[in-house]
Amino acid sequence: MIAQAILSRLDGRGRVFLGVILAALVLVPVLHLTMPASSPLHVPIWLVSLMGKYLTYAILALALDLVWGYCGILSLGHGAFFALGGYAMGMYLMRQIGTRGVYGNPVLPDFMVFLNWKELPWFWYGFDMFPFALLMVLLAPGILAFIFGWFAFRSRVTGVYLSIITQALTYALMLAFFRNDMGFGGNNGLTDFKDIVGYSVQSPGTRLVLFTLTLLALAGTYLFSRYVVTSKAGKVLVAIRDAESRTRFLGFRVERYKLFVFTVSAMMAGLAGALYVPQVGIINPSEFQPGNSIEVVIWVAVGGRGTLVGAAIGAILVNLAKTIFTTGALAPYWLFALGALFVLTTLYMPKGVIGTYGEWRDKRREKAALRADAAANPAE
Repeated sequence: MIAQAILSRLDGRGRVFLGVILAALVLVPVLHLTMPASSPLHVPIWLVSLMGKYLTYAILALALDLVWGYCGILSLGHGAFFALGGYAMGMYLMRQIGTRGVYGNPVLPDFMVFLNWKELPWFWYGFDMFPFALLMVLLAPGILAFIFGWFAFRSRVTGVYLSIITQALTYALMLAFFRNDMGFGGNNGLTDFKDIVGYSVQSPGTRLVLFTLTLLALAGTYLFSRYVVTSKAGKVLVAIRDAESRTRFLGFRVERYKLFVFTVSAMMAGLAGALYVPQVGIINPSEFQPGNSIEVVIWVAVGGRGTLVGAAIGAILVNLAKTIFTTGALAPYWLFALGALFVLTTLYMPKGVIGTYGEWRDKRREKAALRADAAANPAE
């Protein structure tokens, strides 16, 4: 019943998006498993992992678009929620190494043995169990977002001031996680993962499963986001974005709506980070860098703010361009190209790729309708 209600709220753009996800869900594993390596149709496992990384970025972009595109909260700290989810998954993966680490300690990760830690810190307890780790993937960023949003939204911090303090939040977390005495691996972070739920993270089969799970997570987060924005609460979120003072005057508890969507968005970002870590093989404090959160804003702007589908497409397109751009001699100039892309999008495509295409399509249909009307009713 719930699934039927969600699917009934999809527009044509959403159906196409889910159709592409379904096609990728079938075609990528089939082309990898059935086509010989010499075939141009063969999908190598490194490409599967790369596409999986892009898909986690698409989930992160969806999370930001939910709060920025539909509620007007420009968060420059969503990279922190992404990293927290990644660290929660990384802690589970580190506990699975056991005696196969460099120092062979069955309980302590290698970096703790190297730093002469005598016992496992209390906040590492429970991460040897996958269900607990999965719970923390959602709770760690969710609780942080709830506490932060509780104080920020009750104090009516909005606009550029809110953006600045979200960026300060992720910068503070980056500095904290760089410290060796925090118990998260310091500047080296967490790496050298072996297994996930008993399966080798390096095996092609596991990587295909992770890719499949990421695709399903992208579809699920999109459907959930679509359900939220088309619900009655979603209408209130849009009203808050367009006229917050008027919405408050009408009697709506604006702070509660903003707190809800901000917390849910943070949990979505944490899920993206958790799927990112086993496919990339490392998580370190550089993921907290404020520049990473700013990049997410660019992805959403390029794809189309307030469209959901556009945010996901923007994340994939920009990161594909980054991969192509940074593999050659132009690598040092990527940040200049990214900045130029953002400026050009703001000036000439303020609604992003999807929004601009929608405007062009509507204008074309309007002209076609006018021509058909003129042909049916020629002037006398």
